[in-house]
Amino acid sequence: MNLLTGRPARVWAGFAGAAVLLFAVAPLALSDFRLGLLAKYLCTAMVAVGVCLAWGRGGLLTLGQGVFFGLGGYAMAMHLKIADAGPGNLPDFMQLYGTATELPWWWKPFENPLFALAATVLLPMAVAALLGLFIFRRRVKGAYFAILSQALAAALAIWLIGQQATTGGTNGLTDIQGFFGYSLDDPVNQRMVYFVIAAALLLLIVIARQLINSRYGELLVAVRDSEERVRFLGYDPANVKLVAYVVAAGMAGLAGALFVPAVGIISPALIGIVPSIEFVIGAAVGGRASLVGAVLGAVAVAWAKTALSEEFPAAWTYFQGLLFVVALAFLPGGLASLAVLVRRRRATTEKKPTAIPVGEAA
Repeated sequence: MNLLTGRPARVWAGFAGAAVLLFAVAPLALSDFRLGLLAKYLCTAMVAVGVCLAWGRGGLLTLGQGVFFGLGGYAMAMHLKIADAGPGNLPDFMQLYGTATELPWWWKPFENPLFALAATVLLPMAVAALLGLFIFRRRVKGAYFAILSQALAAALAIWLIGQQATTGGTNGLTDIQGFFGYSLDDPVNQRMVYFVIAAALLLLIVIARQLINSRYGELLVAVRDSEERVRFLGYDPANVKLVAYVVAAGMAGLAGALFVPAVGIISPALIGIVPSIEFVIGAAVGGRASLVGAVLGAVAVAWAKTALSEEFPAAWTYFQGLLFVVALAFLPGGLASLAVLVRRRRATTEKKPTAIPVGEAA
């Protein structure tokens, strides 16, 4: 089924409703501060769309999405820091921590805005392609794949922390003032960033839905359920999984890139093991096999983190872990599965034959 032929009225009505909520209701109902928080949550939801594709449909428990989120975020932040510094000047943290008199060679390409924009998506996808070829060709899967992806997130965070003179170290790239010529101190421009993020989220949902409902989506589910049968039919399961992994990485990279102007910072604390798990928790709670469930779950968990971590800063991480375990153990399909059960029960009830009175039967 696709957007144009399968249940078109219902699909388009839901999409239009989401657009109205994001572009009309939210800006009118929320203050600038709350709208900024929603923009941050929507970036998390963008990652959840990729998780839904890779994990919900492909069975790839991607516990390392922080790697790709960070690559996209740092690619965007590097360009914005160069632009904030002005022509011929070094970013502020390099003047404070470093001894270099010019930009490092690997920073220089990010002076070009087109290169930086392309890198936010293509760099995570390229890294995912290299990792995926190495992992899937060797048939690494299940818990081993999840642990390896988590180790990659930890390795990236540790490397960034150790490069203080060129990446900002533990602090990361902070105090970002502009976004392609627009000042982020202006509330009007902050709303513009929100609208860009909302539009990007809807676009990713459309792309993911088309992939899921295409022939490739059916093949991805087949690989998840019976990899050996798919191989027997002449398909290479490694290539099928690689596509889902690379697309999910590109979505996470775009989310990281848009997170930077929304929040004004990117740091190793936002891309390590804990953030990577948080990305997956949202999709698991909402329903990893449902795009709507994954998006709503990601937003809800991100909101809960903001609301509850202030009251219980020491216990919130444990609560997140418990939430993940409970969701997988007792509600594998997430909250979205409850709606499916209700619809099935209603359909079963409607199909039951009505009893015929004895008199009429005679």
